[in-house]
Amino acid sequence: MRGLPAYKMRAYVGTMPNTITIHLLYFAMFREHIGASSEQLVVPTGTTAGDVFSLITERYPVLESMRNSTLVMVNEAYTEADQVLEDGDEVALIPPVSGGDPRFVCTEEVLDPRAIEALVAGDDAGALVTFIGSVRNHARGREVVSLEYEAYPPAATKMLAQVGAEVEEQWPAVRIAIAHRFGHLYPGDASVVIACSSDHRDDAYAASSWAISQIKEIVPIWKKEHYTDGASWIGSEHTYQVETGRIVEE
Repeated sequence: MRGLPAYKMRAYVGTMPNTITIHLLYFAMFREHIGASSEQLVVPTGTTAGDVFSLITERYPVLESMRNSTLVMVNEAYTEADQVLEDGDEVALIPPVSGGDPRFVCTEEVLDPRAIEALVAGDDAGALVTFIGSVRNHARGREVVSLEYEAYPPAATKMLAQVGAEVEEQWPAVRIAIAHRFGHLYPGDASVVIACSSDHRDDAYAASSWAISQIKEIVPIWKKEHYTDGASWIGSEHTYQVETGRIVEE
């Protein structure tokens, strides 16, 4: 029964075994096309967050063009498409967002540390700390000739903004901007820039150090290392940090 259009699924409410009921929320252009801000939907057990979008676009094909730029939240948290839903889950489809906070970006463009610093600099700041993470020419005992970062930019940008919000909650005097690059990079290229300004240097240093560790743990960015004798997908930067002992998993 997977993939059965939502309007047909409703006919099975109360009569079809092995189903769950989810609560869908719609916003902006989704709400306008669907004509409602929310609805209850009965779907087969095992339905994933990604399946929900397919069910909706069967009814409203015009929304299909927004698949790659739409994020899904389950119970108010961003989730991956393969998350299996449970009975009673609240699922929100988040359409493309215009604008956004320019302090947090995931981009293919070359990073300019001075431009990122300018987003947080000010006469009221006694300290400005900038961290630049760059591509190494070696890893795991092998020579690295280039590195490929892959990301889902809308999700990565939102997670960078989340890191920024958490920084400013822990260090209220700190202003922070983060830019992470994706695409094909070479040794010496900047892959991430974090700029923190504050009244005093201690907070700026602490916030910058915490932010890069958090980025490596939660931001959905993967990398492939290209060597002189081959290439290998490494997975997440978090995995590499665990392998090298910089992060200890409990």
